[in-house]
Amino acid sequence: MKITLMVNGEEFPLDVEPRRILADVLREDCRLTGTHLGCEHGVCGACTVLVEGEAVRSCLMLAVQCDGSSVRTVEGLAGPDGEPSVLQRAFSAEHALQCGFCTPGFLMAAAGALEADPTLADHPERVEHIVGSNVCRCTGYEPIRRAIMRAAQEQQQPVT
Repeated sequence: MKITLMVNGEEFPLDVEPRRILADVLREDCRLTGTHLGCEHGVCGACTVLVEGEAVRSCLMLAVQCDGSSVRTVEGLAGPDGEPSVLQRAFSAEHALQCGFCTPGFLMAAAGALEADPTLADHPERVEHIVGSNVCRCTGYEPIRRAIMRAAQEQQQPVT
């Protein structure tokens, strides 16, 4: 089936089997391997991407469901000049990654939440919900929570 995905601002005309999941199409056809597959049941969150600004588990979504949609992967977080985003810098500063397997999913869940709610720093319970939505076996979650809060606070500060 012929579909078109707009991934990280780039158009991808594709011919995919209707049964293929979005995660596989992103990794294999678009060559964007930052989206990781963990459990393949929608539980771990490693495959989280943004579709039309909404965080979704790409292992549970068929690529054909996204025809004509805007998809953002972890590769799309950096600025046009390749500079890491505020969120990526916060993850680094707070040591919110160890093995890194879950990191793209956390980054995308947090990016979607930060874009949807610029006042996220004022609502730590929402940050807890984001952190609790994905599985990490290395960090103990606290550095991830701190990183999301740090990025939210930095985004609230006026640019000088």
